[in-house]
Amino acid sequence: MNYALYFGLVAGICTTISFLPQVLKIWRTKSVNDLSLLMFLIFTFGVANWLIYGLIIKEKPIILANTVTLILCLLILIGIVKFKNK
Repeated sequence: MNYALYFGLVAGICTTISFLPQVLKIWRTKSVNDLSLLMFLIFTFGVANWLIYGLIIKEKPIILANTVTLILCLLILIGIVKFKNK
């Protein structure tokens, strides 16, 4: 049994879904006043690089987690740009 795979999947699920409440809050309240655009730009760039790394080494937990996290981060970035100062 590959325990590393299971730990990777659990870690990926936990860190990925942690962004879901923020995405939902942004789109419900249309408020992003306390979020940092620069922080999310840097973080999104890092997540994209993790995804590329996962693709290169062909590790499914890294690929799956970072694909979903990248989508959630992009939704947050869109929300920041769309709802800033509203």
